[in-house]
Amino acid sequence: MNLSKHLTLKEATKSNTASRLGISNSPTEEHRENLRIVAEKVFEPIREHFGVPIGVSSGYRSARLNKAVKGSATSDHCKGMALDLDADMFGKITNAQIFHFIKDNLDFKQLIWEYGNDSEPNWVHVSYDPNNNKKTVLKTLKGGGYANY
Repeated sequence: MNLSKHLTLKEATKSNTASRLGISNSPTEEHRENLRIVAEKVFEPIREHFGVPIGVSSGYRSARLNKAVKGSATSDHCKGMALDLDADMFGKITNAQIFHFIKDNLDFKQLIWEYGNDSEPNWVHVSYDPNNNKKTVLKTLKGGGYANY
C-alpha cells in the first residue's frame, strides 16, 4: 500500500526491533491516515525537491514497540504523525540538507536535529499534525536533553 508517490506503508512501519522481538507494528486505519498525511505534506515535498530517495529509519510505532525502543510516552510516532528521516541510507544528500529544507519550507509540528555534530545530525525527526503545526525546532544534545535550535 502506498502512502504517497514515493513512500509505502511497509517503509513507514518497518522496524528491526519489532521483527527481532516479535512485536506487532500494524497501524490502525487512523494511524494509516495520519501516516498518509505526513507522507504527503512532509515526505513528498522533500523527495520532490531533492529528486533522490530518502530513507525512513522510523515511522509508526505501536505502543509496545515504542516502549521497547524507549521512546517518549507522548511520541508522535505512536500516532502515525512522525517520521525519522536518514539520508545516510542512500547517501545522495545530507541529513542537514533535509533538516534545513523542512525548517525553511514546510509546515511541521516538531523538527529535531538528532545527535550528530554541529554540521550534520545522525537523523532528522519531523512530525506533522494538521491541527497543531507549531513549528518547534529542537536539537538533541549529548546526554539526551534538548535545546531550542
